[in-house]
Amino acid sequence: MPSTSIKKNINCPKKDLINIVLDIEKYPEFVPWCTDSKIYESKIKENIIEITAELTIGKGFIKDKYKSFVIYNKILDTIDVTNIGGPLKHLTNKWNFRETDNSTQVDFHVNFELKNSLLNVLMSKWFDIGAKRIADAFLKRVNEISKQTTESTNSR
Repeated sequence: MPSTSIKKNINCPKKDLINIVLDIEKYPEFVPWCTDSKIYESKIKENIIEITAELTIGKGFIKDKYKSFVIYNKILDTIDVTNIGGPLKHLTNKWNFRETDNSTQVDFHVNFELKNSLLNVLMSKWFDIGAKRIADAFLKRVNEISKQTTESTNSR
């Protein structure tokens, strides 16, 4: 089963990074291969936010939807994602956020398995590259939002 982990220190407040990850409906604007997103349900239970969402992933005429269950733990500053429908046999990813003196350390871990074993073999060869592109897309999004915030603050 393909898996990878990415660790980055990002010059951005932890709460802003968490908000970017939880803003699932904006994924088509910046996540590679994400063409659509939909949130079906969002519940707040004390220090937990639960989201049921669907992403359409693909390129050209090859597109597929997968549904996931997202749990954000406000106390631990973690986001856990589990596949609950679609072409994936298995998907989990976990985000950990830890604020340091000047930045936020983000640990991202993902593993998956497709139902189609042939596609699974093909995808495993490109998995690390794809995961890095997605991580870079989130970093670029952070920079865009930071720039917008700075510009709106300076124009006041």
